[in-house]
Amino acid sequence: MPAWADLAAPELRDLARADAVVLCPVASLEQHGPHLPTATDSLIGDAVCRAASDRTASPSVALPPVWTGLSEHHFPFGGTISLDHAALFAVLRGIARSLRACGFRRLFLVNTHGGNTEAVALAAREIAAEFAMPVVAASPWRIAAAEVARLLDRQGGVQHACEAETSLLLHLAPRLVHAERIAGSLSEGGVAAGEVFARALSFAERAPRTGVRGDPRAATAGKGAAILEALAAGLARAVDDASLWRDPDPVWRAGRGREPL
Repeated sequence: MPAWADLAAPELRDLARADAVVLCPVASLEQHGPHLPTATDSLIGDAVCRAASDRTASPSVALPPVWTGLSEHHFPFGGTISLDHAALFAVLRGIARSLRACGFRRLFLVNTHGGNTEAVALAAREIAAEFAMPVVAASPWRIAAAEVARLLDRQGGVQHACEAETSLLLHLAPRLVHAERIAGSLSEGGVAAGEVFARALSFAERAPRTGVRGDPRAATAGKGAAILEALAAGLARAVDDASLWRDPDPVWRAGRGREPL
């Protein structure tokens, strides 16, 4: 199925009538080390959503990526454009409101940037309640974590400008990869983000010198093709999972708290 931006309005009207799931990549425009383009997360999100839409049994269509998200922690390295939480939420709410006006009622927020995780999850909850529509938020990296891990040689999962992301870009857009810089792209030390306490850590603290977390030296285009297949297949399975698309409980309805359970 062609993506939303490739279609004319009549085809999209037909998809709305077919109750198609709309895939919305939510990404970033930020530094990805010395060797990858700043559009890395958007390029990955666009490719994964398009490929997943081709694999779903139920109707689906992929929007163009939301190309900037919450990336202020990357500013020390330059090359980064960031929204704040209120602006990102307003963009996602506007997309959902537009979809409802167009007749669509199922939205999948496909997040490909770690800094967006909490904001996108919260947006899914708020938008579902406001517009009475099923909204799912997930990262394809998490959906297919086990499959991706089996494809990597030097790390256990995706990090940042790493073996996984570099492999994908070598497959999707090799002309944008500065291969000659990969050997010197590893960061030195850095503070790990904790799982218990939340606090602001810039990438100058987390990945000193290069802004890279992980080891891109084992990246290959062939590995990138396999990773894309794993991410797209996992996302397609999620789109076809009927349990994800139950109508949201109208929790904000007046008197909801005194209705029979």
